Amino acid sequence: MADNSVLTSTTGRTSLADSSIFDSKVTEISKENVFIRSASYVEEEMPQIETRLILVQEAGKQEELIKALKEIKVPFVKMESPEEFESLDSPEFENVFIVMDFQDSVFNELHKTDYRIIGPPVILNCAQKGEPLPFSCRPLYCTSMMNLVLCFTGFRKKEELVRLVTLVHHMGGVIRKDFNSKVTHLVANCTQGEKFRIAVSLGTPIMKSEWIYKAWERRNEQDFCASVDDFRNEFKVPPFQDCILSFLGFSDEEKTNMEEMTKMQGGNCLPIGDERCTHLVVEENVVKELPFEPSKKLYVVKQEWFWGSIQMDARAGETMYLYEKANTPELKKSVSLLSLNTPNSNRKRRRLKETLAQLSRETDMSPFPPQTPKSCTKSSKNSTPVPSKQSARWQVAKELYQTESNYVNILATIIQLFQVPLEEEGQRGGPILAPEEIKTIFGSIPDIFDVHTKIKDDLEDLIVNWDESKSIGDIFLKYSKDLVKTYPPFVNFFEMSKETIIKCEKQKPRFHAFLKINQAKPECGRQSLVELLIRPVQRLPSVALLLNDLKKHTAEENPDKSTLEKAIGSLKEVMTHINEDKRKTEAQKQIFDVVYEVDGCPANLLSSHRSLVQRVETVSLGEHPCDRGEQVTLFLFNDCLEIARKRHKVIGTFRSPPGHTRPPASLKHIHLMPLSQIKKVLDIRETEDCHNAFALLVRPPTERANVLLSFQMTSEELPKENWLKMLCRHVANTICKADAENLIYSADPESFEVNTKDMDSTLSRASRAIKKTSKKVTRAFSFSKTPKRALRRALMTSQSSVEGRSPSSNDKHVMSRLSSTSSLAGIPSPSLVSLPSFFERRSHTLSRSTTHLI
Repeated sequence: MADNSVLTSTTGRTSLADSSIFDSKVTEISKENVFIRSASYVEEEMPQIETRLILVQEAGKQEELIKALKEIKVPFVKMESPEEFESLDSPEFENVFIVMDFQDSVFNELHKTDYRIIGPPVILNCAQKGEPLPFSCRPLYCTSMMNLVLCFTGFRKKEELVRLVTLVHHMGGVIRKDFNSKVTHLVANCTQGEKFRIAVSLGTPIMKSEWIYKAWERRNEQDFCASVDDFRNEFKVPPFQDCILSFLGFSDEEKTNMEEMTKMQGGNCLPIGDERCTHLVVEENVVKELPFEPSKKLYVVKQEWFWGSIQMDARAGETMYLYEKANTPELKKSVSLLSLNTPNSNRKRRRLKETLAQLSRETDMSPFPPQTPKSCTKSSKNSTPVPSKQSARWQVAKELYQTESNYVNILATIIQLFQVPLEEEGQRGGPILAPEEIKTIFGSIPDIFDVHTKIKDDLEDLIVNWDESKSIGDIFLKYSKDLVKTYPPFVNFFEMSKETIIKCEKQKPRFHAFLKINQAKPECGRQSLVELLIRPVQRLPSVALLLNDLKKHTAEENPDKSTLEKAIGSLKEVMTHINEDKRKTEAQKQIFDVVYEVDGCPANLLSSHRSLVQRVETVSLGEHPCDRGEQVTLFLFNDCLEIARKRHKVIGTFRSPPGHTRPPASLKHIHLMPLSQIKKVLDIRETEDCHNAFALLVRPPTERANVLLSFQMTSEELPKENWLKMLCRHVANTICKADAENLIYSADPESFEVNTKDMDSTLSRASRAIKKTSKKVTRAFSFSKTPKRALRRALMTSQSSVEGRSPSSNDKHVMSRLSSTSSLAGIPSPSLVSLPSFFERRSHTLSRSTTHLI
C-alpha cells in the first residue's frame, strides 16, 4: 500500500512535507540575515526587539491567562478585531498572538499573514514551569506532543492526512516523510509496508490515528502529555489487527487459549480452510502435511510467529516463520528429540528410549541438549579419554561429570534464554516484567551457576587426566561454603518464585508468549520455566547419591575414601542448613500471615527469634477471654500465645485501597500472652456434658488472683492430648523447666463449672445473640464515656450550689434529665441480672478449686 507522504495545500505550502526541510530553510534564512546584518552594520549596535503578546478577543477575558502573563513578565495588549492590529504594529516589538480557538475565522486570517500564533495552554505551561515561550513558526496551541517525531503510513485519503498533520503541528509535534531512527512514533493505517516493518524491527511504537484525535481533545489539560505510557498504550496498533487466524495441530485446550489471545490482540479466528483467513498457524512438531493446498494469499506460519508477535506487541514478519514440510530424516529425528515430554503411546516411548540409548552409546550424547551459549560457560575440552579398562569408580565419576555438565547447561539456559532477555533494556513494546518480579523468579540462580561452573571445570580436569587416586571428594569440600551461601536464598523462596511465574503468566500476555517461544526451543527440551527452575532444588540430593555410589566403588586403601565420606557429610550439612533455613523462613512468613489475618495484632509479635508452632480453632466456654460461645483462634508461638476471636459482621462494607488484593482480616485481636503467665494446663475429663475441653490457669501481672480461660477444641485434625503436650512443652521451655508433664493437671468439669452442653443448639445460639444485642443496647445508653466518680462529683456540686435557694427552671430541667437517665441506666437487662452473683460465686469457686493447684 502506497504511503501518501507529500501533500500540497491550496496556499502552495506542503502540509506533510518533511518538517526538517522547512525548519532547515528557516535556519538558513536566519543565518543569511545574521550574516548580512553583521556585514552591513558592523559598527552599528543592533536594535533590541522585544516580544509582545496580543490577546485576541476571548483570550483577553481570561483572568488565569492574564495572571500567568504577569508571572512570566511579558508585555501584552488586548485586541478585539484584526483591524486594530494596524495601530498596535510597531518595529520595536515582535508580536505573538494568543487565540482561544484554532478553527475560527480570526485564526485563519492571522494564519494567512504568517504571524506567530499560540494557544493559552502554552502560556500556562510556561508560567507553571518558569520557562520562556517556545519558538514555533507554525501555530502552536499546546505542548502535549513537544519533542515527538511522527511518521505516517497507509493513509489514502488526503483530507484525513492533512487534518492529522495539522493537529500534530498544533500540539508541538514534528513530521518526517521518511522513516528513520529519529522517529519516535509511527501512525499506521495498515499493518503492511516498509515503514511498518522497520518500525517493528526498531521497536518503535505503532499508533492508531485515534491517538492524535484523543490527544487533541485533551489539549486544554495543562499537565497532559500524549506520550505517557498509560495514555499511549490505549491506542497502539494490536499485533493481529487486520488478521484472521486459524490453528492446526494444537490440542483443544491450547487452541482455545490461542483463539482467546488472538481476540485480545485485535484479531479474529475462523475454521481451517476458510478463504477469508489471512494466516494458518501450524504446530510444526505435530503436523507433517497440510490437509489442503494453501492459496498464495494465505500465510502458513509456525507457532513461534504467533507468540513472537504477542511478545513484541507488534505483528512479526511472516517470512522468517514460514512453515516447511518435515521430509528429511534429520529433521524428523530432531522433532522426535524435541518431543520428549509430549504424551505418546507406550510403544512410541519405548522406541524413543531405545533410540536415545543407542545415540548415547554411539556419541556419548547428553540427555539434555548441550546448546549452551558461549557467554555462559567455557568450551569443554576434547572428548573424554576412556581408560583401557573402565572401572566402576570411573563409570560413576563419568556419570557425575556428565550430570554436572547437564546441570550447568540447564542453569545457563535459564539465564540466557529467560533472565537476560527479561532484564534487557529497550525491549520492544516495553519491559515484559517489573524488576521486582524478575528478582523474585530467578533469585540467586546466577550465583548457583557460577559455583557449579567451577565444580564442573574441576571435574572435567579430573576426568580428562583420570587416575584412580585422584580425589573427587576434595572438589565438593572445596566449594561447600559457597553451596551453603548460594542455595538457601533460592530454595527458601522457590514456591514464591513458582507462584510469581503462574500469576504473571495469567495476567501478562506478553510474558505468556515469551515463555511459549522459549519452551519450544531445543535448549529447553520442551520444558517450562517452572520445570527448569526445580532442578536446583533436586541437584544436591542427586550429588549426594552419586558420591555415595562412588564411595562404594572406591577401595579402602584409596585416600579418596575418607575424603568422600567428609564430602558426603558436608553435603548433608548443606542440605540440613537449607532445610533449617527454609523452615525458619516459612515460620517467619507464617508470622506475617498471622499479623495480616488478625485485626489489631500487636507489632511486637514480629520478632526474629519467634516462630509459629500450632494454630488451634476453639470456642470459649467462659466469660474470659471473651463471651461464652465466641469462636476463638489460638496461635501458639515458641514463647507466647496469641488469642483472637472471629470478627462479628459489621453493617457496611470496608474496601481495601486500590491495588490491594489481600482479603480483610477475619479475626480480631484479644490478647497476646507470654507463655510464662500460664501456671497450669487443665485437661478437662470427658463426660456427657463436656467434650474436648481444656482450660488454662493464667496469672497476669496486673491481676492479684488467677484467671481461668476455658475452651472447647473444634478442629479434628489435632487430638487434644497432642495439643496439650505441645503447649506444655513450650511453656516449660519458656520458664526453663525440665518437667513439662507436671504442668498438665486433669480436672473434673464440675469443679470448674466447665461444660460444652448445647453449645451448638439453636437455643444457645439465640441466647448468645440476645446477649450481644443487650450489651450493645446497654453500651448505647451507658455513661461509659463519663466516669462514674466524675458524674457523682458533678451531682454533688450541683446540689451544694443550689442549697439555700430555690432551684431555677433550668436547674429543675437538668435534675429531671439526670434522674430520668439514671433511672433508665438502672433498669436491669434480662441477660445481665445474674452477673454480680455469678462473678461472686465463680470467684469463690475458682479460689477454692485452685488453692491446691499452686
